[in-house]
Amino acid sequence: MPPAIVVLISGRGSNMRAIVERSREPPQPYRVALVLCDRPAALGLRIARDLGVASRALPAGPSESRAVYDRALAAAIDEFGPSLIVLAGFMRILSPEFVAHYAGRILNIHPSLLPKYPGLHTHRRVLAAHERVHGATVHFVTEELDGGPPIIQARVSVVPGEDEAALAARVQAQEHVIYPLAVSWYCQGRLRCRGGRAWLDGAALTAPVLYGDNQARGQ
Repeated sequence: MPPAIVVLISGRGSNMRAIVERSREPPQPYRVALVLCDRPAALGLRIARDLGVASRALPAGPSESRAVYDRALAAAIDEFGPSLIVLAGFMRILSPEFVAHYAGRILNIHPSLLPKYPGLHTHRRVLAAHERVHGATVHFVTEELDGGPPIIQARVSVVPGEDEAALAARVQAQEHVIYPLAVSWYCQGRLRCRGGRAWLDGAALTAPVLYGDNQARGQ
């Protein structure tokens, strides 16, 4: 049976959908055992159910601390014994204890070419800075927000006169390609995090893989 992963979402779950759909293509490199969401009304929960994936809402109480919530989150995840935790638009900042518990086993995707533009509103900031190139980065999660070892990037040219929504849509289309690819690499045993670096096929990455370079290392 393919390795199990758990996907954490907060919203409509477009990357989650791409990850689920990739899991069903030969050679089925992983299986999505559970989708967890911190917002019970999120569209992504309905999409997961429509895709036939187990899903669960786990909202935080009004006075619940981050540490208490993360312990409940870890308990829900550990029921499924996943090989990998995948953040797909999960908008909560994880506690150091949670990150340490799954050290080297959490991936995230960020809509910028990290280390540029960590945090929120990346497309708006890129346009305001008149950047010519934008994109997305898959990285391992560490305690540093958007600062973990990068794995793979996809780049798009910024079109003059383009608005934030159009740029975001083009970047997201690339996210739907590179995120399932990175998850597959991990679940195939090709990708690991060691010594603060991402390692692919036994070699430390000195820079993130650029999608399209040698068809992203054989896909």
